[in-house]
Amino acid sequence: MASTVGAKSAKPRYLQIADDIEEQIRAGRLAPAEEIPSETTLMERYGVSSGTVRKAVAQLRTSGLVDTYQGKGSFVKSRPPVRRKSSDRFRRSHRRAGKAAYIAETEQAGVKPTVQVLSIGPVSAPGEIAERLAVNVGDKVLARRRLYFSDGTPTEEATSYLPWDVARDIPELFEENPGGGGIYARLEEHGHEFEEYTETVRARLATKQEASALALSPGSPVIHLTRNAVTAEGRVVEVCDTIMAADQFVLDYRIPATD
Repeated sequence: MASTVGAKSAKPRYLQIADDIEEQIRAGRLAPAEEIPSETTLMERYGVSSGTVRKAVAQLRTSGLVDTYQGKGSFVKSRPPVRRKSSDRFRRSHRRAGKAAYIAETEQAGVKPTVQVLSIGPVSAPGEIAERLAVNVGDKVLARRRLYFSDGTPTEEATSYLPWDVARDIPELFEENPGGGGIYARLEEHGHEFEEYTETVRARLATKQEASALALSPGSPVIHLTRNAVTAEGRVVEVCDTIMAADQFVLDYRIPATD
């Protein structure tokens, strides 16, 4: 028997269906990590075509409520996003305690963080990175590429770029594990005291490579965050280029009021 959900609504049918399923998720009738009804079941329940059902499920993915896995189905997301607080994540106290920013914030969120180092070594500086580091395009820089996990799920891929004249004198930067507090702790130990961090944030759809690396459904949104780490002398000694699964993070900024 077809559902009459939204029969008098002016909304497109697929949005009515998406709203109905969202209400079930919010009310707990569809639990975290539970599979939502199959395409065939939803077609019968709502009396619609497969195309309408697929558009409804795509809407739920865009809203960050479900993940779809080819050949397996669509499932309610299993955990809340990690909250990244700009005023807290780069505190020196975290580094003194031996924790890099990602480790500190994911532990605060109650999830288990792990890091997989994908590559470390010299590369030619690409355009935007070279501009941020104030070096020439193609100059040798050190690149550290990592994949980060929360409770075993990949959530972000990041590459740190450092000027070669800075990196070459810090052997720990070439190690998979640079030691407690991460690369920022090592940089400060070698005299590069940080004054500020500046971030540029963009939102877009994941590329095929990014969707594969982060185990995202096709067409999922990502946050593209690029950060400069600036010393007290005003030099950018690291640029971190990060792709984040948009549904896994909340970016929390504190902005002072100034004249």
